[in-house]
Amino acid sequence: QVQLVESGGGLVQAGGSLRLSCAASGSIFSINAMGWYRQAPGKQRELVAAITSGGSTNYADSVKGRFTISRDNAKNTVYLQMNSLKPEDTAVYYCNAVVVVGGYEYDYWGQGTQVTVSS
Repeated sequence: QVQLVESGGGLVQAGGSLRLSCAASGSIFSINAMGWYRQAPGKQRELVAAITSGGSTNYADSVKGRFTISRDNAKNTVYLQMNSLKPEDTAVYYCNAVVVVGGYEYDYWGQGTQVTVSS
C-alpha cells in the first residue's frame, strides 16, 4: 500500500506564489517519475510538470518559466514551486508517482489540493 499526501494549496492573489508538497509513504522500493497534474472545473486533467528519478524535468508550456518542480529522493517527496500565479492556474492539483513495488511499476495519485488564484 502506497499513499501520496499533498499539502500547500490555498488562496492567493494573482502574481503571488505557492509551494506544493507531496510525500509518498508505504511499501516503496523506489519511485521513478513523479509529477503534478491539475484539473480545472469543466476541463480535463492536464500535466503541469514531471520529474524523473534522475532529475530530468518536463513542463507544460503554460507554466514554463513560472513553476519549478523538484524532488527529494531520500524523503520520497516532490515539490512544485509556483510563482507569478495567474487566475487561469486555478485548479485542483494532483500529485502522481510511478512507484516500483515488488518489481512492478504502479501509478499512484494523491487526493488533490485546491489552488485558487484571485484576480
